[in-house]
Amino acid sequence: MRVLIVDDSRSSLAQLTLMLEACADVETEAFLDPEVALASAAEQRFDLAIVDHIMPGLDGVDFIALMRRTPHHEQIPMIMLTASEEDEVKMRALEAGATDFLSKSLRRLELSIRLRNIVDLARALRRLDDHVASQAREIEAATETLLLREEEMVFRLSKALEYRDNDTNDHTYRVAIYSRLIAERLGLPARACRGIFLASPLHDIGKVAIPDQILLKPGALNPEERAIINTHAAVGGRILSGSHSELIALAAQIAEHHHERWDGAGYPNGLAREAIPISARIVAVADVFDALTTVRPYKKALSLEAALGVMRAERGSHFDPACLDVFVDAVVELSGEPPSLETLRRRLDELFGAAGAPANEPRLAVA
Repeated sequence: MRVLIVDDSRSSLAQLTLMLEACADVETEAFLDPEVALASAAEQRFDLAIVDHIMPGLDGVDFIALMRRTPHHEQIPMIMLTASEEDEVKMRALEAGATDFLSKSLRRLELSIRLRNIVDLARALRRLDDHVASQAREIEAATETLLLREEEMVFRLSKALEYRDNDTNDHTYRVAIYSRLIAERLGLPARACRGIFLASPLHDIGKVAIPDQILLKPGALNPEERAIINTHAAVGGRILSGSHSELIALAAQIAEHHHERWDGAGYPNGLAREAIPISARIVAVADVFDALTTVRPYKKALSLEAALGVMRAERGSHFDPACLDVFVDAVVELSGEPPSLETLRRRLDELFGAAGAPANEPRLAVA
């Protein structure tokens, strides 16, 4: 256990050092200058501080207040040595963070016993602090394990959905990568960007409720079939709603609202502008871009330039202008010269790669 002693009297420092080091496993560091002592406390951890009251420059009360602000010293016992019996002095010391007082008038034996008791208290607090820290690390590790399992579950489920749909070649993973790119370019917090990346692969989970003859139809859908397939957004929201998981709740939000339009003409709720959650506005851009640039049984893939042209034409009608603008700028920046979808996907792999997803997830597939 390490004890900090601060006193401008050499004889007092020597006496305190001897008494404290007579206790088992106690190491002391003594200072005549309180400023030097504070600098030392800022760089290393002490378990107990014993500070003289009257010192030149910085008195004991101010020293304790400043030391309480240094890392690891918020809760340790701090004892002030004082010859004063004034209540005002003691109140100031307590308000500054003093734990207790030792009178300079104590006889040597009593002082030695009091110091030994204070050391025992400090040792018990250190053991408690170490135990709490150990428990916190265990809880953090367990929480991280649960989060990783939750993330893997989401990606595995999204991969299963692709086997029911015509949207093959890792559509859900590409949507996740594009969504993360948009979220980061918008300046969203890192936690939000990660959440959108992980939740967006479930955006089409409601398609599990769509009959195969409609979902897997190789040609264009008629109006009745289109109306049925459009129900997947509301169904997806219902499937995922009510979860206590923050990630699943975000996925529910995205699933239900990623087909809403900025102008209010989307489905299922006809939301417009900022009433549409930002996560869904982001995924709307990512989802459409990937749909336009990949081959489907009923259509060819558009070139990167052609896809961006289609999307620019719907800026402010289908898409949130802010989401579209940052995405277009990022695509132009990352797709090289001449612009290439392959280059864009390779650069995104370099930026995010499979490391951003649960283990063994594929990199971006080039359709």
